[in-house]
Amino acid sequence: MRSLPVHRSIFVIDLEKSTVRTNPVKAELRHQVYRMLNLALACSGVEPGFLDPFEDRGDGVLALIHPVDDVPKTRLLSRLVPEFVQMLDDYNRALPPAELPVRGMRVRVVLHAGEVHRDENGYFGEAVDVACRLLDAPRLKKCLSESIAPLVLVVSEDIYWSIVKHGYDGIRADSYRPGLRVHVAGRRRQGWIHLPTRTPGEEDACPSVA
Repeated sequence: MRSLPVHRSIFVIDLEKSTVRTNPVKAELRHQVYRMLNLALACSGVEPGFLDPFEDRGDGVLALIHPVDDVPKTRLLSRLVPEFVQMLDDYNRALPPAELPVRGMRVRVVLHAGEVHRDENGYFGEAVDVACRLLDAPRLKKCLSESIAPLVLVVSEDIYWSIVKHGYDGIRADSYRPGLRVHVAGRRRQGWIHLPTRTPGEEDACPSVA
């Protein structure tokens, strides 16, 4: 993986308002993010062997998922994201109201796919740049700040046109909204924003992490 690009699904999480938390609270929330992500991946059938080591982003995580038949990209949208949403919702509901402003968790998430490189310092490449630029787009931050949902998702145009558009089981194309645009490497890239909910009928698929 050091010298040649490899194809990966790129899943990145960023915690809202992490810079206003105290360091002890940040440590607690980082633990919760990793805990929920690992459990959501397991509940979605993403085994450890299908993953590269996580890259820590301070207030978030970059996860790279191998292109294996056992984990089609459809499952990342129809299972992984809803599982993560439910875990966030369970966690927030378990907090006393007075603790929500301090320890409540809301996140932005991006799903992209492309060619990735790795060296001794971590992952890099244009595909990673696109994912991170979409994740940090002001419009996505504004969308989350104006929503009561615990998670807002943006998918790249690659994911939208190859997966979302076709409305596979568990994916409602009409719930994705266009209009997020960023520039990377001299090109305009688009994203589609989605406010997800848990997949109906799968309430007992995974234990709570509240």
